[in-house]
Amino acid sequence: MFGGKAVKKLVTKAAKPAEQKPVEQKPAKKNGLTEAELLRAPASQYMSPEQLAFFRERLLETQKELLGKADLTSEHLREHELQADPTDQATIEEEYALELRARDRERKLLKKIDEALRRLIARPTATLSIEAQSRREQKQKLYGE
Repeated sequence: MFGGKAVKKLVTKAAKPAEQKPVEQKPAKKNGLTEAELLRAPASQYMSPEQLAFFRERLLETQKELLGKADLTSEHLREHELQADPTDQATIEEEYALELRARDRERKLLKKIDEALRRLIARPTATLSIEAQSRREQKQKLYGE
């Protein structure tokens, strides 16, 4: 009897993500602008109030999605059960490691989203980050460019 019970548990755990709520269809327009309209807009309208709202909404949606994934991962890790078969246990632990790596990348993305939201408020037309602008100004002082 090669891990029959453990295999059943793996199958039920693997099936859990598919049982989650269906993804809601997002409306084509966000605050009056579609992505196509945004891309066609003339440069004079760059970061208009409508575009600011578009980008803010997109950033907030991405942030919400990433935080939801982090919550699901936390729940998933709390449900962890030890398996009798060492091979099954190793497989599960490897899956957890991959999931945690993905969440770590998303955590870094969340920091970037927070920074982008702050920049939208501070100066939406900025082309460089604060650090890059500081380096640029320092270089200009040194070399007179």
